[in-house]
Amino acid sequence: MMAFGFLLPLRIAQLIFAVVVVGLSGYVAHWYNADTLTASPKQINFLIFVPVFSIISTFYLEFVPRFAPKASHPYAHFAVEVLNTLFYFSGFIALAVFVGRLLFCRGSVCSAARADVVFAAFSWVLWAASSVIAALNIFRGGFQNMKTDRNASSVMKEMPPHP
Repeated sequence: MMAFGFLLPLRIAQLIFAVVVVGLSGYVAHWYNADTLTASPKQINFLIFVPVFSIISTFYLEFVPRFAPKASHPYAHFAVEVLNTLFYFSGFIALAVFVGRLLFCRGSVCSAARADVVFAAFSWVLWAASSVIAALNIFRGGFQNMKTDRNASSVMKEMPPHP
């Protein structure tokens, strides 16, 4: 029950960091595609995919339980949370290794790539936290309680008063 108070600010932070990561990754990818003769690295391309997946996931995690509760399942939510956590972890590690192995790294593009690693790492922490909250809710029976709490007002209206 206490997790509800933290979920909305956590989702907002996840969205903000996703927009920052996709912006930084897009900037670096554009530089590679426009100013060099090589394609953008796989690591950068992956960190364009991950925040887009994250934005779609956030909308799924927030809107499906509210507007289509029968299409919402706790294990699907947990799987989406864990996928985002794994994607961000692998993405920021891969980009950190790539940037660390560059022979030279100067200028705004290199700074953007380094900042991309940092913001992706922060995103990983946020998704790991929400994954832990989802796991705790599943293992403590929290999703059953959350569904009954959300529908408590409608259930109370349908129930006859006690004699």
